[in-house]
Amino acid sequence: MMPMSAEEAAEPCYLYILHSVCGDRYYTGISSDPERRLVFHNSRERGFTSRYRPWKLVFMRQYASRLSARKAEITVKSWKSRVMIENFISGTEEL
Repeated sequence: MMPMSAEEAAEPCYLYILHSVCGDRYYTGISSDPERRLVFHNSRERGFTSRYRPWKLVFMRQYASRLSARKAEITVKSWKSRVMIENFISGTEEL
């Protein structure tokens, strides 16, 4: 991954969580446009997300910067707990 510029780091960004309808799995990512990323994940030919299509956007939260969204993404991915992710989506778990 290329380092981000100060301008990129300061622009608003979203943490998003996708749910695989057929594979019953979650995928966490960040993007300035989560809906566009959803289309990408549902159409990309290779990679982790291609195995578990179709994906549905189940959570998104805007952060003031890409850096703060990335920190939130790292936290969610570190949980490694389906229950914690589902609690986060429902609002009963916070970062």
